[in-house]
Amino acid sequence: MLRTRRSVRRAAALAASVLTAALVPALIPTPAHAWAPADTARITPGVQMYTKGAQCTSNFVYTDSASNVYVGYAAHCAGLGEATDTNGCAAKSLPVGTPVTFNEGGSLLDEGTVIGKGTLVYSSWETMQKRGTKDPDTCAYNDLALVKVSDADKGKVNPSIPIWGGPTGIDTDGTAAGDRVYSYGNSSLRADLDLLSPKVGLSLGDDVSGTRWSHPLYNVTPGIPGDSGSGFLSGEGKAVGTLSTLGLAPLPASNNIGDLDLELDYAKATSGISGLRLVNGTEPFKGAL
Repeated sequence: MLRTRRSVRRAAALAASVLTAALVPALIPTPAHAWAPADTARITPGVQMYTKGAQCTSNFVYTDSASNVYVGYAAHCAGLGEATDTNGCAAKSLPVGTPVTFNEGGSLLDEGTVIGKGTLVYSSWETMQKRGTKDPDTCAYNDLALVKVSDADKGKVNPSIPIWGGPTGIDTDGTAAGDRVYSYGNSSLRADLDLLSPKVGLSLGDDVSGTRWSHPLYNVTPGIPGDSGSGFLSGEGKAVGTLSTLGLAPLPASNNIGDLDLELDYAKATSGISGLRLVNGTEPFKGAL
């Protein structure tokens, strides 16, 4: 009788250990990517990016289920046409696979110093053309591209917005007129004046046509060529959108940002990148002045 009880106890203990072992992988969270410290990272939102001589600005950092690291900028940064060619469903652009570099100190004189390398792996423009997209708002404002950071440079990346911190997530309900927005970036046309990198602006609400795809705004320091692709945060630190165009009419000197929630949803559905997602900043949002 005693032997039987011991056998039962041993069997129960063995079953419990097997069950525990099966549950452990589900209970242990996936380790976070080892991001570079925010104060020493070389590749962050707002860094200059060069594609075949064309300079743009990064918006946010993204990752996927395989722990690849991506930096976003505007799809038109790889465009082959004129600055006025803003219809992503018609304008020609460089193909996926094009090399892109991350630079600092770029100016009108030269491209500055290369601090990292990557490869264009997704372009909303190229994708919309392949899929035959016709919706005018999508064609005009779906302006997001993703550059995969080389394995050698992943350790240089931090997802936090310099100065402001965040992002704290993705804004999903658009902006209202008067909402404060924050951005960071330094076009090569500004002669490397870092003082002009942090930007504060006010939203003018959703686009005058009522689409959520675009949010026009005014910045204290307006976005200029080279700032294209810059990311914008809401007053709560959430990622609102990416700088697409300089508005000429009906709101002169305004900037139009594409809605990141819609842009990223489109990329998730069409890019073939499994588990694609925005990475929140490691630093808390502190945008309020």
